[in-house]
Amino acid sequence: MSRQPVVRLGRDTVTGVHQDGVAVFRGIPYAAAPVGPDRFTAPRPATWSGPFDATRFGPTAPQARPRVPGAPDVSAFIGPGWIRGDDYLNLNVWTPDPAAGGLPVLVFVHGGAFVNGAGLTAGNDGTRFARGGVVVVTINYRLGVPGFLRLPGAPDNRGLLDQVAALRWVAEHIAAFGGDPGTVTVSGQSAGAMSVAALLAAAPPGLFRRAISESGGASHALTPEQADLVTSAVAANLGVPATPAALAKVDADAIAETPLRLAAVPPDLAATGVRDPQLGLTKFAPVVDGELLTGQPLEAIAAGSAAGVEVLAGTNADEMNLYRIAMPAPPVSEESLRTTVAGLHPDPDALIESYRRHGRGSTPVEVLSAIGTDYLFAVPTARFTDAHAAARGRTWRYEFTWRSPAHDGRLGACHGSELPFVFGTLGRANFDLLGLEHPGEAEHALSEATHAAWVSFIRDGDPGWPRHTPDEPAVQRIGPEWTVTTHADGPERELWKGVR
Repeated sequence: MSRQPVVRLGRDTVTGVHQDGVAVFRGIPYAAAPVGPDRFTAPRPATWSGPFDATRFGPTAPQARPRVPGAPDVSAFIGPGWIRGDDYLNLNVWTPDPAAGGLPVLVFVHGGAFVNGAGLTAGNDGTRFARGGVVVVTINYRLGVPGFLRLPGAPDNRGLLDQVAALRWVAEHIAAFGGDPGTVTVSGQSAGAMSVAALLAAAPPGLFRRAISESGGASHALTPEQADLVTSAVAANLGVPATPAALAKVDADAIAETPLRLAAVPPDLAATGVRDPQLGLTKFAPVVDGELLTGQPLEAIAAGSAAGVEVLAGTNADEMNLYRIAMPAPPVSEESLRTTVAGLHPDPDALIESYRRHGRGSTPVEVLSAIGTDYLFAVPTARFTDAHAAARGRTWRYEFTWRSPAHDGRLGACHGSELPFVFGTLGRANFDLLGLEHPGEAEHALSEATHAAWVSFIRDGDPGWPRHTPDEPAVQRIGPEWTVTTHADGPERELWKGVR
């Protein structure tokens, strides 16, 4: 293992490194640099000649991290931020042995609200999967303004088009790294999981066989009218016309900072008469453009667009608790609770009362967190898995229930808390936010079991628990105790029926 691993892609070679018992290839461009006039075009194939040095991670997509005094370190979840460089449409590969052949492949799409994140995030390190015989690919894609701003004369959903381009690269080249292009699982968390739903609805067939959605759903796309509101706000903020030519000339730093500036004075997406599908957490997201996405991904999935793809999807029990800690906000009063819920549900008083009556919180902030968890994650995921199963797709659903002891237990099973257990990165990345500075035997055992379930699904299309079907909507609870229930959605969630 002393010599550096080398693979051949066509006439060129790619050199990686041996690390922790696996071969790693970093920063390989899968598409041309999206800069200058190409900032708002569809991705074009990458070209280079001669040997490529893949021993170091490449640049990441332009992005700006919120500057909140006292906020915890979230780099294990969304990466180190913007690492500058033009060729940021790159990917990373972990493989047990490039010469092996026929290994299952996991392509992971990072989260970060479509404005942050990177494929090099330490929490998503592919070493543990590769040691178990899985080839792992993590990708960057365009974020924020370059990736998701709707512009006349430019293709919409450029960030999704980047993801499709990365999957095409995998189909063409992953065999050189020991992977089987016919056994690809596309997976994502948060915005990455929402991307996976969009890919299930719109990606060309044959690019992946299985899909994993961690804390996503299939109904988070903006309407054209909502996306146009964001476009107008961006153009006004930057003081330029809303055209690709004008925005291509804007300094990259200003483009990267735009989501932060928009967050200070956000456009009211609900003014269009349609509720904000992202709950105000971001104004950049896929849009129903009539081309790649002809409707919400859920509609296509219900119609059978992904019936031939095996799906594993789930959420964490206390998703929104992360935002209570990582994004400090003014205290929630009874009045502000009702005002917020009124923007989500036609009968806010009945909803709030039901959540309290069924033990989903007592204080305003607890109730709001529980309602936000269901509105943004749990209910959309339940609709997603129900729709896929009803369309005769092979479907499995989970709920992650391990509760962090950090912050006096207020984090609970928060957004992203499953990641170190899935990737086996306990102790390898800074998950101090979750109270995992020194994980104990119980945490390591949970990680082994969770990781093994993911490997089983990636390899065989079955995580090891009952399928979620219309007649038996099984949900595997993953935590200190593993139990299967067909009643995961409590009575309070019944009030979301018919609410979009």
